[in-house]
Amino acid sequence: MIEHLYIHGAYLKSNSSETFESINPANGQVIALIDQASESDVEVAIKSAEKGFAVWSKMKAVERGRILLKAVSILRERNNELAALEVADCGKPLQEANCVDIHSGADVIEYYAGIAPGLQGAQQDLKSSTFYISKREPLGVCAGIGAWNYPIQIACWKSAACLAAGNSMVFKPSEETPLSVLKLAEIYTEAGMPPGVFNVVQGDYRVGQYLTRHPRVAKISFTGESGTGKKIMADAAGSLKEVTLELGGKSPLIIFNDADIDNAISGALLANFYTQGEVCTNGTRVFVQSGIYDKFIEKVCQRSKKIKLGDPMDLDTQMGALISSKHLDKVMDYIDKAKKSGARLVLGGNRHKSKETENGFFVEPTIFADCKDDSEHVTDEIFGPVMSILRFDDEAEVIGRANDTKFGLAAGVFTQNINRAHRVINQLEAGICWINSWGDSPAEMPVGGYKESGIGRENGPETLKSYTQIKSIFVRLDDVESPY
Repeated sequence: MIEHLYIHGAYLKSNSSETFESINPANGQVIALIDQASESDVEVAIKSAEKGFAVWSKMKAVERGRILLKAVSILRERNNELAALEVADCGKPLQEANCVDIHSGADVIEYYAGIAPGLQGAQQDLKSSTFYISKREPLGVCAGIGAWNYPIQIACWKSAACLAAGNSMVFKPSEETPLSVLKLAEIYTEAGMPPGVFNVVQGDYRVGQYLTRHPRVAKISFTGESGTGKKIMADAAGSLKEVTLELGGKSPLIIFNDADIDNAISGALLANFYTQGEVCTNGTRVFVQSGIYDKFIEKVCQRSKKIKLGDPMDLDTQMGALISSKHLDKVMDYIDKAKKSGARLVLGGNRHKSKETENGFFVEPTIFADCKDDSEHVTDEIFGPVMSILRFDDEAEVIGRANDTKFGLAAGVFTQNINRAHRVINQLEAGICWINSWGDSPAEMPVGGYKESGIGRENGPETLKSYTQIKSIFVRLDDVESPY
């Protein structure tokens, strides 16, 4: 069976002769064949989105909100079905997907459906006979380009603010995980969204370039690797598109001597092994103060040894498979480099093979201690289950080391000293910060990076505004003064 593109409220066969495979990372088996979109297919999708925009943007915000809320209801009703599809497509454990991926995506759509009717402009008197008003108008046709680690969640996040503000969207999922976004498109149609408001085009980097370079696309929202983000920004400059780029990270997690060590270990495990380490915000540079350094290593290894790898569809499985054979090789290459760097391997370091995992792309939870700041496994984003532990002595030292990176996506601090917590967080160069926690990302909270970790934000009220443009209207009540 071949999965087609989704354009104007229905499936549409690509006019290219190309297809590609969607592979289950847990067993290497082909799940589906997918149509590769051509440039002309993308043009069809954009024309459809323009027609959809003409209808959708004229609707009241509250009317759009009702349709989005209906989609939220359907997403939640079909949570288990969608979670199973997500597991098969991207290899993460079902125990994550069934309570996070769809739920968190639905939460964001619900949030924007609620706040969009309150989106307002401004008015200001200038003098007795003049004033101005401003209004927020949608941008038009926007493009979303998703990553493979949270396919449906990312599509929900990007489409929620975009559509709530009155825009239409052409979305390209990662070619590694193309399936669940098609279901989201079906659900939007079922909820009553006009044809063309949310279209899905499938394929590799070429499809992304058709979108990023298209003169009638008003904005690009991309989640993925920093190098790709730079290329997208360059493409968008050709027509001065707006961009939101949620890119990579190498985030610091700082654990002080006075931290609740068991709670800090819980945070470190989430920050390194959740979704097999395939999370852009993961805190893979774990700085531990000298007073608890040895105890932390002992206890984090004890708990990590109990992590269960296996069939991701088994609800007892806690860590699943990496996305692809190619990515597995990349992660193992970094592990080999770490072994040669002088760092001390204290856990894992191997490809995981058992009866359940022998045909999949599984890597053991891996922990290196005594790491050096300039080692490749410490400086580079690995995107796998590899924790690097670094010793530090004092606060000023660790702040400098934590900030010594081209990335600035996330950061976290574990300490029971509330003054220190805020003092340190306020000096860390990162857009998403946690105190005595890791990974929480409610719909209300803007998330995004500093430095090479991105531009713009996802979620929160700022993102809704970023999908609008301001029109200012000057009003004069008396006669125009003219020298002519």
